[in-house]
Amino acid sequence: MRYEIIQRPSFSLAEVELEDGEAIKAEPGAMVHMSPNIEVETKTGGVFKALKRSMLGGESIFVNTFRARGGKGSIGLAPPYMGDIEALELRGTIYAQSGAFLASSENIEMDTKFGGAKTFFSREGLFLLKLRGGGTVFLSSFGGIYKKELRNERFIIDTGHLVAFTEGLDFNVKKIGGLKSTLFGGEGLVAEFHGTGTLYIQTRSMDSFVSWLVPFLPKSRN
Repeated sequence: MRYEIIQRPSFSLAEVELEDGEAIKAEPGAMVHMSPNIEVETKTGGVFKALKRSMLGGESIFVNTFRARGGKGSIGLAPPYMGDIEALELRGTIYAQSGAFLASSENIEMDTKFGGAKTFFSREGLFLLKLRGGGTVFLSSFGGIYKKELRNERFIIDTGHLVAFTEGLDFNVKKIGGLKSTLFGGEGLVAEFHGTGTLYIQTRSMDSFVSWLVPFLPKSRN
């Protein structure tokens, strides 16, 4: 699979070239453009797994598969919000936050993993999307995206800025500061990671953006 990510980092779009018979899986609504010889098939990927992704992981119950027929084809994919796209050559397992998955090679398996009681108070919820296999995975972010490599060390990140992390890392969710910091300081829950692996971090937080936007919205009048 050949690809190019353009218009980075604010309005990224992944242009993917597919060989005859090759396919890519993508979230519903991700397709921006495609060649006339691209066929589209909508699947659940298994009813039980689909329900887990939808009800627990916050993902769509359906996944679209785009396949080139009768020659090479191309497709453009983009997330619904402003931000970047990161392409990962996966050989193993990675865990992504809800909404971060954009597309992947056909053979990548998707499931939902329980994050444990330690994530109970995390804004992003109790469940993570588990992506496993060998192939290309496209993750999207709100804002730019960058990598932080950990080598048997600890690192703290606001839960609203986490995109994904690789195997070899574990984390605990905790409050930062006291009640005053949580209520008035703009800081609340953080994830403290430890181990060896890669963190994928977004430079903007959707929660912070919504909080900033609310005062500018029109007020309803009775």
